[in-house]
Amino acid sequence: MPANPAASTPYRGRFAPSPSGPLHFGSLVAAVGSFADARAANGEWLVRMEDLDPPREAPGAADGILRALEALGMAWDGPVLYQSTREDAYEAALNRLAAANLTYPCGCTRREVADSAIGHEAVRELVYPGTCRNGLPPGRAPRSVRLRVNDAVIEFDDTVQGHQSQHLGREVGDFVLRRADGYFAYQLAVVVDDADQAITDVVRGADLLDSSARQIFLQHCLGVPTPRYCHLPVATDRSGNKLSKQTLAAPVDPTRPALALSRALEFLGHAPPAELAHDDPAEIWEWAIAHWARARIPRVRALPVQG
Repeated sequence: MPANPAASTPYRGRFAPSPSGPLHFGSLVAAVGSFADARAANGEWLVRMEDLDPPREAPGAADGILRALEALGMAWDGPVLYQSTREDAYEAALNRLAAANLTYPCGCTRREVADSAIGHEAVRELVYPGTCRNGLPPGRAPRSVRLRVNDAVIEFDDTVQGHQSQHLGREVGDFVLRRADGYFAYQLAVVVDDADQAITDVVRGADLLDSSARQIFLQHCLGVPTPRYCHLPVATDRSGNKLSKQTLAAPVDPTRPALALSRALEFLGHAPPAELAHDDPAEIWEWAIAHWARARIPRVRALPVQG
């Protein structure tokens, strides 16, 4: 089993937004948390565009996100990585897994998986029941490619959310690596990219906490290192809905960068002192990086945004 990065390994973090819309407060929290964590550790901070799903992308969103980060004083190290240019790397990883007999073709539709989902009706998850694990049923054509999880139990310690344990077979099932539409799945792409970019620390929203066990299992299958994980509280509206494009979250105003930064830092338990000049993002960053501590981040999965 690959070990976690050694303490002596130089810190490399990343922010990986999906260009489905402009930068809003929810994604700003992830950007601010990952940037502050990296800079406080004297580490590198990379930006990766998760543009694997063209139907969900908004024209110009990727450039808009980058401009917003620049206006907020977040300078990234090295070139931006676009997942849409990485198909050869994902294909190579998929071929390695297939050669080890860890994958199989699946002919099930999403509707069929939902109808046969394992678990209590009230809390039903799309737990794949293994319909095609031992071969496609007669008359079925392959649609997607799945990874065998068998009885794997993944445990890890998240810096903010604490100890995590997931039985993949019971709670997830064999999961998709290549979708029915031909696009590579997020789980495969993020693991390959984190390994190729030598990411040591993943700081992101807690909405992705439940994906971590799948990613760690996939890291084990590919023989690549497992980074340290730090899942930040997700910003929600008053009804408890995650802020997103779908919930009409307002874009971050890049003309008021200091205000946006102060709100995000306060959400993460690092409210800048009132005497700071709140028209200067550089001054706020200087304070934030000097005072950043993961122990101050609220240890909850979600928090409502005030105001």
